Amino acid sequence: MKIALIQKSRTSDIENNIQTLKESIKEAAINGAELVVLQELHNSLYFCQVESTDNFDLAEPIPGPSTEFFGNVAKECGVVLVTSLFERRAAGLYHNTAVVFDKDGSIAGKYRKMHIPDDPAYYEKFYFTPGDLGFHPIQTSLGKLGVMVCWDQWYPEGARLMALQGAELLIYPTAIGWESTDTEEEKQRQLTAWQTVQRGHAVANGIPVVAVNRSGHEVDPSGQTNGIDFWGHSFVAGPQGEMLAEAGIEPTTLIVDVDMKRSENVRRWWPFLRDRRIEEFGELSRRFID
Repeated sequence: MKIALIQKSRTSDIENNIQTLKESIKEAAINGAELVVLQELHNSLYFCQVESTDNFDLAEPIPGPSTEFFGNVAKECGVVLVTSLFERRAAGLYHNTAVVFDKDGSIAGKYRKMHIPDDPAYYEKFYFTPGDLGFHPIQTSLGKLGVMVCWDQWYPEGARLMALQGAELLIYPTAIGWESTDTEEEKQRQLTAWQTVQRGHAVANGIPVVAVNRSGHEVDPSGQTNGIDFWGHSFVAGPQGEMLAEAGIEPTTLIVDVDMKRSENVRRWWPFLRDRRIEEFGELSRRFID
């Protein structure tokens, strides 16, 4: 399967952001991409750096204007498309939602982000209600896609639940970056940890992982921090955690050939699912074991 990872920097001009995504999707399709993955909350700046009720105006229903737009793009280009939207479910009820379109432009399914961070410059709990759709892969014409979002990528449980339901690929639209006061050594540790934990999901489940991050500097509107330098480095890892392709920090489109049949052999060599002691895992549902 040819997979395109579209890594963009964003501005306050939402219409321009959307149009540049369309052009990049079309270019990826011309270059043979069958599956195109966009970054987290790609229509706008990463607004969660501040807590402001005005930012709820960015949210929209699903279906809505963005799903109509990106559905038409998916159909025009003949690709399966993974998007990331700010969903308005009802007044006062909002989600961080990935929407997957099939090649005919129809909505194949959606996933609401389950793990919601609340850290300086990442005030997502102010905006997003935790997802209530569970961890279920989305069936498309290309296969079953285990789509999750950003903070979910640090939790092996979600990846495992997707794999146990037949996900053939784990996909993480992402918005993660550095604070400027971090040392260069700390920045490298964070980036390495981010890649390593996701490559671990690939190894533990014997399936590829696709992570697509934002790029560029975005200022903190409150001025309380120096803003976020989104570190890019979107990547694809194979079913043994091997790095198949990796971007740098600049905006780019990666097109990667992924051998989807390789997972079958890897799982035969390393039958982790066979040897799981599921009768002993009940306590994983507890917050902490005192």
